[in-house]
Amino acid sequence: MTQHGYEFLDLDQHDDGVLVVTFANPDKLNAVSSEGHKELASIWPRIDADSEARVVLLRGEGRAFSAGGDYRMIEEILGDVAAHRRVLKETRELVRNIIECSKPIISAINGAAVGAGLAAALMADIPVAARSARIIAGHTPIGGAAGDHAAVIWPLLIGMAKAKYYLMTNEPLDGEEAERIGLVAAVVDDAELDGFTRDLASKLAAGSREALGWTKHALNHWLRMAYPIFDASVAYEFLGFLGPDAPEGLAATREKRAPRFS
Repeated sequence: MTQHGYEFLDLDQHDDGVLVVTFANPDKLNAVSSEGHKELASIWPRIDADSEARVVLLRGEGRAFSAGGDYRMIEEILGDVAAHRRVLKETRELVRNIIECSKPIISAINGAAVGAGLAAALMADIPVAARSARIIAGHTPIGGAAGDHAAVIWPLLIGMAKAKYYLMTNEPLDGEEAERIGLVAAVVDDAELDGFTRDLASKLAAGSREALGWTKHALNHWLRMAYPIFDASVAYEFLGFLGPDAPEGLAATREKRAPRFS
């Protein structure tokens, strides 16, 4: 794939078939802008159709994987009906497109991982975390239901009780705890994250495309069975953006104070 047409994502196609997709907004901790959200939702069908890409390695540039949606995008959702509907549609597409992409996807989670970036990280087939990673669901503090990926993948990975605990309390998880409870597939020392995930991607890229692709497709039927849950969770999340709690949650986050919900 070429770099043309992408601002938030940096693409690097290697000769061994590994496509490295990097969140490239390090000055803002790779916070997802409106354009970045659109790119993150739409890139997966292109990757699926690309014969050169055998495996995807998703990573963040700098000291964070992705610090969630940026304030401007959230303000657009709160204040503009067209933006609200567009981002809702993209949120559905982001998760569904990752599920339907036939190529194995590895995520290398370093630093903060929140919001849409976290959705992509945990929907990846093999999420790998650095020990110091800081995984935060991020929905309820800004007055939104735990939508996008959360209602689909968290209960499947860690069980319903723990999923409710972390999604409702918004307690952060470091890489070791995330691996211990099964939220990620592996945890490695921070300095080893890039090398470990790159070697893993190369190993998969040398494997059978059909065997890996159909294995992923079959396993993802567990996620397809949860599509009605997923659609409801996204609808409830975006319904919350129309009420009074979301503006208060955003204001509290920006002002670094506790929210005063109605």
